Amino acid sequence: MKEVHLIFGTGPLGRFTAESLLESGHKVKLINRCGNMPLPPKGAQIIAADALKLNPKEDLFKDVTAIYQCSQPPYHQWSELFPSLQNAILSFAIENQTKLIVAENLYMYGNTHGEPMTENTPYNPCSIKGRVRMEMSIMLMDSYKEGKVQVSLIRGSDFFGPWEPIFGKMIFKAALQRKPLNFLGSLNQPHTFTYVKDFGKALAIAGTDDRSIGKIWHVPSGKPYTQQEIADIISKKLGYPLKSRATGKFILSFVGLFDKGAKEIIEMLYEFNEPFIMNSDAMEKTFGLSPTSMEKRIEETLEWAKSQLN
Repeated sequence: MKEVHLIFGTGPLGRFTAESLLESGHKVKLINRCGNMPLPPKGAQIIAADALKLNPKEDLFKDVTAIYQCSQPPYHQWSELFPSLQNAILSFAIENQTKLIVAENLYMYGNTHGEPMTENTPYNPCSIKGRVRMEMSIMLMDSYKEGKVQVSLIRGSDFFGPWEPIFGKMIFKAALQRKPLNFLGSLNQPHTFTYVKDFGKALAIAGTDDRSIGKIWHVPSGKPYTQQEIADIISKKLGYPLKSRATGKFILSFVGLFDKGAKEIIEMLYEFNEPFIMNSDAMEKTFGLSPTSMEKRIEETLEWAKSQLN
């Protein structure tokens, strides 16, 4: 009988985790509150459910071997909603004795001022969202150490790719429309970017290989690029020059008067004003993974963006 893998969240991480699992022959259920997603992965079952209202004994958990936490509340509601959402999903894994694979980011490390972040980098958050991430990560690992759950924490840097809406609109759709590309902070600081398909693949491997259990892993993401270098690659792919502009605190503060999400970006600008570099040697060596080349990431994301504009 095929293993059943249950994914909370149908955004880009949930989508590409599902695709990787399906390619390996596993059965996949994707959970969101509406029960729909555009162009769902072929073979996946989409289920409407609210994680905060689910009973751990629901039939949808039957035969599930791994649960993936790829969901999150709106950016401006992390403090109020994220811990309770993740606690609910943790309780499902504990009650049903499944593995729990959690998608995370690098916020809990804070500003390392260019020092490459590894899985052993101390937590030193310098943002509200970083503290939320740190507290949730500690809680998960404490649950593992107490023998309550088999958990793996998979961390990626800022990610882009097909179906990722923010960079997709600010950069890739803008490029196809010959509009200025909108980046954050400085255009000339090296930054590790994670490809969303690589993130999904890493989550799927963590859920099917027990060597991942009880540990933190960084998604293979390749060498850092400046945002201007990314703009130059996009321009070369499209065959015409593109203008780049960097958005800072002043503009985000103004936009934040009308857009709560934009206001929340301000405290994260440190990632783009200094070198922001993630090391992923451990996952590459342990599982034999390698990151997608930047040229291919950009090519595939442009193809997706083009399909969205048609």
